[in-house]
Amino acid sequence: MKKFDNMFIGLMLFSMFFGAGNLIFPPFLGALSGSSFWVAMTGFILTAVGLPLLVLLAISLVKGGIQTICDRVHPVFSTIFMVIVYLSIGPFLAIPRNANVAFEMGVIPFVSTSWNHTLVLFLFSIVFFLLVYFVSLNPGKMEKFMGRWITPALLLSIVVLCVAGFIHLDGTFQAPAGGYEKGAFFKGFLEGYNTMDALASLAFGIVILTAIQQRGVSDEKQLTNYTLKAALIAGGLLAAVYVSIGMVGAKMAATGSYENGTEILSAAASLLFGKGGSVLLGLIFTLACFTTIVGLTTACGQYFSKLIPKASYKTVMTIVTLVGFTLSNLGLNQILKVSVPFLVSAYPLTIVLISLTFFNRYFKNTRMVYSSAMLFTGIFAVIGGLNAFGLELGPVQTLRDLLPFSSVGLEWILPAVAGTLIGVLLSQLKKPKASSTSEGLDIKASKMTMVK
Repeated sequence: MKKFDNMFIGLMLFSMFFGAGNLIFPPFLGALSGSSFWVAMTGFILTAVGLPLLVLLAISLVKGGIQTICDRVHPVFSTIFMVIVYLSIGPFLAIPRNANVAFEMGVIPFVSTSWNHTLVLFLFSIVFFLLVYFVSLNPGKMEKFMGRWITPALLLSIVVLCVAGFIHLDGTFQAPAGGYEKGAFFKGFLEGYNTMDALASLAFGIVILTAIQQRGVSDEKQLTNYTLKAALIAGGLLAAVYVSIGMVGAKMAATGSYENGTEILSAAASLLFGKGGSVLLGLIFTLACFTTIVGLTTACGQYFSKLIPKASYKTVMTIVTLVGFTLSNLGLNQILKVSVPFLVSAYPLTIVLISLTFFNRYFKNTRMVYSSAMLFTGIFAVIGGLNAFGLELGPVQTLRDLLPFSSVGLEWILPAVAGTLIGVLLSQLKKPKASSTSEGLDIKASKMTMVK
């Protein structure tokens, strides 16, 4: 590795993480949390920064990466879970969401209301996804495109907006609202799910490891070391950006009421820079969404080409690009309706799976522990996802509401702990049986020896 390679890989990782959700949710959190900003932001950073870094660290520590970690539950679970994750953070949810946000923020402000927005979105999508396709064609050059060129431009644009906001916005923090009145930490914790970065880490791990290996690093300890350094660079930048644009949102709350983070940033940019603010904000959103889509497209291409040997990287990448392009033209609201319930279901499973990885040495890859923990977690994670769709589940709903932390959306914690302990207990109960069998074999062998 050359002197600055790790820094550029860290910048590339930041740009891959930093997409639509990373821009939309922090300013809205800032506006709603008000005087509880720091408590809420701490919870947000734990799931939006800390969890993705833990995922990357776990992947780098385990030979075979996320596939090996998921195999500890069961090979069938491993395939199903990873396919769902890649499809959701790829062509079915995250890619079209990012493309739509890039259109909403980078194009719509400059288009006349008399124009056909559906047609404009279609034309924009063609150009946007063609650029994604050509940059994703060569994963080896991603660090050059994204780490050295695009990310610095993105960061500079964000710095300009935030510094101007700190200097010129005088609004004071308002009283907490929108669920932040009580339990602001847990509310922020759940909002961190919306960035989808923990799930993206499951996919980006292979991209980062590949980028490091292409620089001649093969030793397992060095791979872990370089991955951790890149993750810390990306995580530090993410946390700094979240706090900065979150504070802009908190200051903007005094100027009016807003329905989402894009409205807050648009109003702030216009207030600070006039018409030039729309250009600056459009640049920020377009670059952020573009780099994330490139990262997701590349990750999907690398994963599915290994899962299906007959499908080349180029073929998979072409399919992912076409599906993302098609779904992008459905519109942002339809995509967001599906994404939230899925995240509520997927995140608990990811958190528990990665947590078990760090305690693996205490139960030594015992499948019973992983399977039991994931089963108990999965049941209540799915219930939470169905609730997010607006479904009430009768007696099951009553049971869910009785669990600790259910009021803040973390009802799966106790079942996860219970499932883990049950798995440990069952695995321990099996051991005496195995040892007694071996003792019987030893006695039998000794008798045969005496006869001889």
